[in-house]
Amino acid sequence: MMENRPQPFYITLLRHGESVGNAESRWQGQSDYPLNDTGRLQARALAHRWKSEKTKFDLVISSPLLRAKETAGIVAQALNVKVEIDSLWLERDNGEFAGLTPTEARQKIPPQPFYTPYDFVGGDGEGDWELFLRAGQALHTLLRRPPARYLVVSHGGLLNQFMHAVIGVAPQANNAGTRFRFENTSFAQLTYFPHQHRWVIDRLNDRVHWKDKS
Repeated sequence: MMENRPQPFYITLLRHGESVGNAESRWQGQSDYPLNDTGRLQARALAHRWKSEKTKFDLVISSPLLRAKETAGIVAQALNVKVEIDSLWLERDNGEFAGLTPTEARQKIPPQPFYTPYDFVGGDGEGDWELFLRAGQALHTLLRRPPARYLVVSHGGLLNQFMHAVIGVAPQANNAGTRFRFENTSFAQLTYFPHQHRWVIDRLNDRVHWKDKS
């Protein structure tokens, strides 16, 4: 008889659509900016694409921040799938930088010539190592669910550290090292095979539903 192997996990990581804070070039962090009109159009374009491609998800998991939650709602409604809110998928808590432009942030807390992954961000916010640990917790929590097709709607900072947790690369000093691009409503697709502890990264920064409109 053939060995009964665990089914794979199919995980899609989606960054939210363009928000008011994105359009104003603000370091949003956990500031709760909603989508703007462009962001809603992006989310609808993606929903239309996935519907036409007959893409299926068993569950949508979303950050509770408005820009992610609204993106998740638009997609979930089009695909007729349930949305679950999980605060593990919040964007980085960037402390006193929240809602500021880069210029305002530099004026408030001048940049240091060198910082480690263990240092705070924005005075008392999550440093790279702390965010990496939370992303690892989000990964672990996701894999404690039954194998299924999951869509996670989150934020660029957290999704980057999630990818680092997947490939086993810890944060480095001064923001050095590998970065994963997640533009608004771009997504990555991953497959995890539990019986082999093997990850396959199928797509990165896919946003063809919007590439000719930016």
